[in-house]
Amino acid sequence: MTDIEGLCEPRFAAVRAALAASLGKDDVGASVAVYLDGEPVVDMWGGYADTGRSVRWERDTLTAVNSTTKNMTALCALMLADRGQLDLSAPVAAYWPEFAAAGKESVLVRHVLSHTAGLPVLSGLNAVEDLYDWQGVGARLAAQAPEWEPGTAAGYHALTFGFLIGEIVRRVTGRSLGEFFAEEVAKPLGADFHIGLSAEHDHRVAPLIAPPSLTDEYASSAPPGPDGTRREHTGPAIRVKHANSVAWRRAEIPAVNGFGNAHSVALVQSVLANRGTAGGVRLLSPQGCEPAWQEVFRGEDRVLRTPMSWTHGFGKFGNTFGWGGWGGSLVASDPDAHMTVAYVMNQMIDREQQEDDRGMEIIMAAYSGLQ
Repeated sequence: MTDIEGLCEPRFAAVRAALAASLGKDDVGASVAVYLDGEPVVDMWGGYADTGRSVRWERDTLTAVNSTTKNMTALCALMLADRGQLDLSAPVAAYWPEFAAAGKESVLVRHVLSHTAGLPVLSGLNAVEDLYDWQGVGARLAAQAPEWEPGTAAGYHALTFGFLIGEIVRRVTGRSLGEFFAEEVAKPLGADFHIGLSAEHDHRVAPLIAPPSLTDEYASSAPPGPDGTRREHTGPAIRVKHANSVAWRRAEIPAVNGFGNAHSVALVQSVLANRGTAGGVRLLSPQGCEPAWQEVFRGEDRVLRTPMSWTHGFGKFGNTFGWGGWGGSLVASDPDAHMTVAYVMNQMIDREQQEDDRGMEIIMAAYSGLQ
């Protein structure tokens, strides 16, 4: 049986059991955390940081959380809006004048946050290395025409989400998204989460492990729609080998290249679930949190090919909001219960070959502790 370490209040014993079951079946190494009223009630980890199962997963182990990073990027935008520095209903071009080109003068900040801006792909980029050129990507996005009238449809902005929000943050603050997050979010909270990872942390990184029977050439893609068809892939194919590379760690790709663990993910996102504070630190006003669960769009997502509800930066699922990452990590927050649940792992699962209910089992177990 895999040893599990960390904090677990007795009423959340079901979360420990769910983590143990996952480590005994699909997971190599993983961490889970539950925050209630801005304080940790579960903070556990177990398993191994490597495929050879020779390096233990520790409390401070970090790994790539892929699109779970989007939750952090969205929080930065909401903080600026709460401070009066960013108007969610203003045109993006009010902050980024060049962006008005090619018919994008009507794209609003809330369209970017809700995946309704009509810019779901980066046209003309074929190599992952191109994503490391912030100025180049920004120039391409500024010149690109929207695929649909902004605000009228949604299509998951898998990579563009982070570059769009990140450039808005840079224009408003003079700092990159990673710098703003580090200084205004991670530092005051003491959160061990990074968008752009420096070399001093490399020794703590647990590389992602490709799904069973697949190699590190395994690439991310939008899931097929209900009819089995999938959107044509037009951007660079991001593979496991890229997410595990040093170049990926050093870059800032704020939609997808955050590094952290369940403790840090839950700590940061619990700020929104707990009306702006966590651990006694206030980052937003209570009202400033509300856009996180206020629906902007409901309908069929053109990229995901499934019905979606998008808020200002998050997916909405019933009473919860949040988002997950390629391979299995996720975070979900319930503003009514003031609860946030996070799950971060290194073993990826390909949902086309195998059902992945690991994160959902953790979430359901957390809810059982509230009863």
